[in-house]
Amino acid sequence: MGFDVEALFRLWTDPLPEDPAAEDAVRTLYTDPVVVNGVPLTAADLVSRARAIQGVFEPVEHKVLDLVEDDGKVAVAFRLGGRQVGPLPTTAGIVPPSGQPVTIRIIDILTLTNGRISNIWMVADELGALVAINAVTLTP
Repeated sequence: MGFDVEALFRLWTDPLPEDPAAEDAVRTLYTDPVVVNGVPLTAADLVSRARAIQGVFEPVEHKVLDLVEDDGKVAVAFRLGGRQVGPLPTTAGIVPPSGQPVTIRIIDILTLTNGRISNIWMVADELGALVAINAVTLTP
């Protein structure tokens, strides 16, 4: 595979340098802006998101489940998580720190332009993670 998915994960899990070096690090893998689920985000936006993720989990852990690369596209299925020590933003709202292990299953479909990510379609199983830490309860 030509795309360095481990470099991508390091950007999201390892501490970032101070600005503007953090934005420059993002630009090595992403176009600026990059379109995420139809919304353009700048390198500064991605730095903020990466720092937020790093503040949720201690430590931030990832495991690639599957990776497919073909004709300028990369699809990666992975788990992201760790012990939840910070607020977890979800589409259902912000979940306060639980201190419990949380794992989110995610699938990203990345479009590459000149070797950098220019577009992302991302889907995350937030519900499974929320149920696991009793942030939501399913009724029969």
